[in-house]
Amino acid sequence: MTETPDSTSGAAETAADAPAAPENIVPQNVVPENAAPETDAPVLEARGLVKHFPVRRGWALRGAYVHAVEDVNVSLHSGKVVAVVGESGSGKSTLARLLAQRTSLTGGELLWHGGRVPKAGRAYSSEVQLVLQDPFASLNPVHGLRYILGRPLKIHGTADGASTDEAIKSLLERVALTPSDQFIEKMPHELSGGQRQRVAIARALAVRPKVLLADEPVSMLDVSIRLGVLNLLADLRDRERLAILYVTHDLASARYLADTITVMYAGRVVESGPAVTVADSAQHPYTQLLLSAVPDPDRDGAPRLTGAGSPPSLIHPPAGCRFHPRCPFAMAKCKVQTPPAFAVGDGHTSSCWLHENDQNAQASPAADTAGAA
Repeated sequence: MTETPDSTSGAAETAADAPAAPENIVPQNVVPENAAPETDAPVLEARGLVKHFPVRRGWALRGAYVHAVEDVNVSLHSGKVVAVVGESGSGKSTLARLLAQRTSLTGGELLWHGGRVPKAGRAYSSEVQLVLQDPFASLNPVHGLRYILGRPLKIHGTADGASTDEAIKSLLERVALTPSDQFIEKMPHELSGGQRQRVAIARALAVRPKVLLADEPVSMLDVSIRLGVLNLLADLRDRERLAILYVTHDLASARYLADTITVMYAGRVVESGPAVTVADSAQHPYTQLLLSAVPDPDRDGAPRLTGAGSPPSLIHPPAGCRFHPRCPFAMAKCKVQTPPAFAVGDGHTSSCWLHENDQNAQASPAADTAGAA
């Protein structure tokens, strides 16, 4: 994708995609030094989420369902980034929409600070905001930035007594679109892809959310400007203590940005743990397959892909482990029983029957000690 900004946005693009925001910006949600110690309770938690979409076309599939998300658990904490990784069709974007309550649940529950989640509506959207993938489609082309950013400020009343224009300029500065007095006059077609995505993030920040759901926010952008958007998300996490869900198919960017990586395949979570641990020491065969496909300039020769085939149909998903038709280590048990999440490290789990013996081996010494006592 080649970007064609106007004559004034060329120089602005360099500033707009800088890694850090200007130093004179005072973020609105910074935790003061004398604030009470943080608790480990998640801001937003999903337990056993299930989403089935009815198939509405085709006589032969009448009454069938697409099993898009099955028994997914995820927790979002203040000041942390959770990356959800997987190939197309794995259920990542559906999970983000479920968390945003843009799609109704088939099963499971959402918890807000450990209690009942607010109903979908203005109150909930002021706390949880979704940033969509395509910055060229998510902004209304007939409205300028003054209207796009001013509308949520007026609806939610978050201008804090300042004039609407001053609040809009503050938002633009928070996402490093400077000079703000020039950008406020622009139309979406005058911006590059990176600048549009920053506007989309600024629009989400206008309502002062506690949770930001970023659905593949850099996949539509040139590689040269992706880092600027990733650094912006990292800055929002560190300076404003936002809880961020980062949906991506790129394990390398997940390792760079996230604190935790959750890997999904065919609607299920197959591995989850600290980002560096999952990226450097993957335990599930599917995660290992994803890592083998990541470009590595230090790799000798072509990557060795140990998996075969393509993702399964989610209308008729495979029994047992959904990865077993492609898994080089598949056993008879994999075809009939869904593996639980086995603990394979500190905060690191993998849903694979290969770890069953390791789990039993760890439990045996404890049982022997108890018997001797």
